[in-house]
Amino acid sequence: MILQALKEYYDRKAADPKSNIAPPGWGKKAIPFIIVLDEQGNFISIEDTREGDGKKKIAKEFVVPQAVKKASGILANLLWDAAGYVLGVDLKKTGKQEKQKKAFIDKVKDLGEIEDLKPLIVFLESDNTDVLQKDLNYQELIEENSFVSFRYYNDTDLICHRPNVREAIDNQARPKSNTTTSICLVTGKHDEPARLHQSISGVYGAQTAGANIVSFNKSAFESFYKKQGLNSPIGEKATFAYTTALNTLLSKDSKQKLSIGDATVVFWSAQKTDFESMFTSLFKEPPKDNPDEGTQKIKSLLKSVETGAYINSEDKSLFYILGLSPNAARISIRIWRCETVGKFAANIAQYFNDMSIVKPPREPEHYSLWRVLVNIATQDKSENIPPNTAGEMMASILDGTPFPETVLQAVLRRIKSDQEFRVKPVRAALIKAYINRLYKNRPNLNPNYKEIKMSLDTTQTSSGYQLGRLFACLEKIQKEAQGETNTTIRERYYSSASTSPRTVFPILMRLKNHHLAKIEKKGIVVDFEKRLSEIIGKINAKIGFPAHLNINEQGYFAIGYYHQMQNFYTSKTETVTE
Repeated sequence: MILQALKEYYDRKAADPKSNIAPPGWGKKAIPFIIVLDEQGNFISIEDTREGDGKKKIAKEFVVPQAVKKASGILANLLWDAAGYVLGVDLKKTGKQEKQKKAFIDKVKDLGEIEDLKPLIVFLESDNTDVLQKDLNYQELIEENSFVSFRYYNDTDLICHRPNVREAIDNQARPKSNTTTSICLVTGKHDEPARLHQSISGVYGAQTAGANIVSFNKSAFESFYKKQGLNSPIGEKATFAYTTALNTLLSKDSKQKLSIGDATVVFWSAQKTDFESMFTSLFKEPPKDNPDEGTQKIKSLLKSVETGAYINSEDKSLFYILGLSPNAARISIRIWRCETVGKFAANIAQYFNDMSIVKPPREPEHYSLWRVLVNIATQDKSENIPPNTAGEMMASILDGTPFPETVLQAVLRRIKSDQEFRVKPVRAALIKAYINRLYKNRPNLNPNYKEIKMSLDTTQTSSGYQLGRLFACLEKIQKEAQGETNTTIRERYYSSASTSPRTVFPILMRLKNHHLAKIEKKGIVVDFEKRLSEIIGKINAKIGFPAHLNINEQGYFAIGYYHQMQNFYTSKTETVTE
C-alpha cells in the first residue's frame, strides 16, 4: 500500500509539467561544482553552484542521470560523480583512482559516438591537473570529494541535457527485449524486477549516503534461492517511481515534510488539495520572523471544519502520512496513515480544540506539536523529546484517539522537576486535552467525569482539581503576605502536595494562618477566607485530604492549580460556575 501510494504520487507529479520531478532514468542531485569546458575540450573554470555563507552553503540541485547503487566495487555514475571518479584524485590513498576514472570514462563512451560528448572525452582522457590546480575552487572540490558535472561555456545546461545526449541516455535506460520479466507487486504488470532499489535520502539520523526501506542484504532474508530484490519482485518502473517520489518528498526544499521526535514525516494526497499545502504549518514551529503563520493556518482549519468547507470533492480525497526513522542502513516505518482529507481535518481540528485553555496575554493562541513535546522533555530541549512518545502522540492526533499514558507521565515529571515554572500554559493545555480525550473515549473509567473547561470551573467534581485550586490559593496568600521571595510553597511543596496531599496540606494550612495575619488589608483577608471555605467545602469531609492521588488526579491537580492562578489575574466574568 505504501509503495503503491508513492508510485501514484509520482504519476500525479509527472503529469504536471510544473512539478519539475525527475523523469524515468533520471534523478535530482545537489551538484556543488560544475567544470566548464570549451568546444575543443579545454578547461575554462570550475563553477561553484552553492549559495550561502560558511558551512551553511547549499549546492544547487540538478536533474542528472539516475545514480547507480554503489553497494561495493567500483561503479561510476553517468556524466556526474564524486571528484575521485571524475578527476581520478585519491586523497584517502586507496589506490583505486585510476580504475575509478576509467569506469567514469567508459560509462560516457558506452552512450555511443555522440558529437556533443567528444570534447568531454578529450578532457577526461587528458592530464589537466596543472590547469585545474590554478582554479580557486579546485582544492575545496577534491578535499570534500564533492559531486561534479560538466557544461560547455556557450550553454547554460549541463552536457547531459543536450538533446542528442539525453536521447541516448533515455534509450540506454529502456529495458531490452530479452530481459526477464515478472509480475510487479506494485502495479500488477509485467516488468523487469529491480535487483537493487535506489537509496532514500533525507531521513533525519539516517546514513548520509542514504538508506533503504526495501532491501535483502543477508541470506537470512532470502527465500527459494532468490537473490536481493527478486524476493519481492517490484518492477524497475515502479521502483524508480516510488524512490523518486519519496526522495522528492524528503528533499531539503520540500514543504511536505516535518520532524516529529526522531521520525521524519512526509505527507501527500491522491489529488492536489489545499490541505496538502497547509498540513506542515499545523504541527511545525512557526518561523521567528512570522510567529503568527501557524496560528493563521490553524484558524483557517478550524473555521473550515466548523462551516463544512471540507464537505466537497476534497473531503473524499485520500491523504497519506508516512513517518520514517533510521535503523542502521535501513529505514523503519514508524507512522502510516491513509484516510480522507475530511477525516484528518476533523481529527486535527478536534486536537486544537482540546488544547484550548485560558492563557496569559502574550502566550501563543495555538501551540505547534514540536512546542508541546519540547515542554515535556527534560530541560525543555528538543534532543530529549522521548522518541516513542512523539510518534504515539502524532498517531493519536491523526486517529482522534486518547493520548498515550506516557504523555501524562512525561508532563507530570517535567512539572515536578521544573521548580521555576511548574505548570506552564502549554503543559496545562496538554493535561486538559489528555484527560478530556481519555474519559470521552472511555467513559467507563470514570462515571463521575465532568469535562475540564477552558478556564476555572468551581463545580468541577475532581478532588485533585479542588486540591490544586487550594494550593494556588495558599501560594497567593503567601505572596500577598510576604511579597516577592526567593522561595515560595510552589518550589518547596508542589511535588509532594500533588502526590501525597495528607502529608503536606495540614502544614500549609497552619502556615496560611500566619500569612493571613500579616496582610494589612482586611478586605483581601475576607476574600481569601471565603475562597478557602468554598474550596474546602468541595473536598470530601469524611475522607479529608487524600493520602495519595493517582496519576490522573495529579493531572487534575495541575489543571486546578493553573486555572485558579489564571483566575487571580483575569476578570471574574470568565470563571465557569455552571
